Amino acid sequence: MLFLIAWRNIWRSKLRSLVIMFAIALGLWGGLFVIALSQGMVNQRMDALIETSISHLQIHHPQFADNQQVKWVIPKGQALIDSLRRLPEVRAAAGRTVVMGMVSSAAAGSGVQIDGIIPAAERQVSKIYEKITEGAYFDESVKRNPILIGKKLATKLKVNVRSKIILTLQDRHGNITAGAFRVVGIFETISSRFDEHQVYVRAEDLNHLLDTENAIHEIALILHDVEAVDPVATTLRTQLPALKVETWKETAPELDYINEIMNQTSSIFMLIILVALAFGIINTMLMAILERVRELGMLMAVGMNKFRLFSMILLETLFLAATGGIVGTLVSMGTVWLVARTGIDLSVFAEGLRDFGYDTVIYPVLAPEFYLEVGLMVFITAILSALYPAWKALKLHPAEAIRTI
Repeated sequence: MLFLIAWRNIWRSKLRSLVIMFAIALGLWGGLFVIALSQGMVNQRMDALIETSISHLQIHHPQFADNQQVKWVIPKGQALIDSLRRLPEVRAAAGRTVVMGMVSSAAAGSGVQIDGIIPAAERQVSKIYEKITEGAYFDESVKRNPILIGKKLATKLKVNVRSKIILTLQDRHGNITAGAFRVVGIFETISSRFDEHQVYVRAEDLNHLLDTENAIHEIALILHDVEAVDPVATTLRTQLPALKVETWKETAPELDYINEIMNQTSSIFMLIILVALAFGIINTMLMAILERVRELGMLMAVGMNKFRLFSMILLETLFLAATGGIVGTLVSMGTVWLVARTGIDLSVFAEGLRDFGYDTVIYPVLAPEFYLEVGLMVFITAILSALYPAWKALKLHPAEAIRTI
C-alpha cells in the first residue's frame, strides 16, 4: 500500500515530476555518452598500437631496451619462436631485427626505427599490411631491398611508391653502412609519429647490411585472449630467466596510465553530474513536502508513525530517480549502440588527432558493468537526497501542521 501511495504522490504534480525525471535522464544520457566516446578513443588507440607495433607480449635481450646495439640478439631466436608458437595461449609469434638508423632521399633525411621482418610471419602479429594506402605489402615484383614507409615520412622525404631511398646504420662491427632500398608501399596508421619514424624491410636484407645471420632482437607475441597476458608473461619469465619479457602495459606504459586516468575521470565526471541531480531532487522533494504540510500533519495525527512517513518520502524520491535513471540509461545504451555501428567522423581534426595517436572516426564503447555501477550510484544518490526532505517532514508537529494554510 505504501508503494502505491508513494507512486501516486509523485504524479500529483505531473509537470514538476516530469521535469526532474527529464533532468535525471538527460544528465545520465549526456554523461554516459561522453564517457563512452572517451573510452572508445582510448580503446582504439590501445588496439591500434597492439595491432601495428607492440603486440601483447615482447621478448628482448635484457640489455637491448637500454642500449639498442646490434649485438644484443636473442640467443637461438628462431628455435625459441618455434617453441612459443606451440603454446596453447599463443595465437602467433614473429621475430624482428630492430635497429636505429637514418633514412634519406634527395630532398631530406630523418631518423627512424628499422624493423627487419619476415613478411608472412609479421602478418600474423601485426596488421600493418592493412594500413597500406599506396603500393603493396612487400610487392613480389621488387626482388631486392623493398621497404615500407609511413605516409608522413614519405611526405617529409618527398618520395612515392617506386622511389629509391637510402638507409644508413651501424653494422655489428660498429661501422657505418648504407643500402639503397625501393619504396614498395606506404602505410598510414592513426599515429602520425609512428608513420614518421617507423620503416619495415625484409629481415634477410637488413641482416645482410648488418653483416649478421638471422639476428633476432625482438619476438612479438599475440595471444588468443588479452586477459591471459599477465599469466603468460609470468610463466615465460620463469621459463626464460635470461631474457626480458614485457607485456603491452610495460612496453607502452602510457597506454595503461591513460586508461587509469580515463577511469578516474569518468568516475569524477559522473559524480559531478549526480551531485547536480541530487540538488534537483532535494529541491523537488522539499517543494512537495512544503505543499503537503497540512496533509502530512493529518497523516501523523491519525496514527502514521515516523518510520512510515520517512519510508513514504524515501520511496517517492526513489521512484523519481529510478524512472529518470532507467530512461536515461536505456537511451544511453541505445545511442552508444547506434553510434558504435557508424562512428563519429572527426576528420576536421584529423591532423591534431593523429599527432596524439587517435583515429579520426571514434566508435563509442562502454562496458555493461559500468551501467550497473551508474545505476548503483543513482540509487545511493536518491537515498541521500531523500534524507534532508524526510528530516524536515519528521520535524513537523501534527497540531501545527494541520493549522497550516
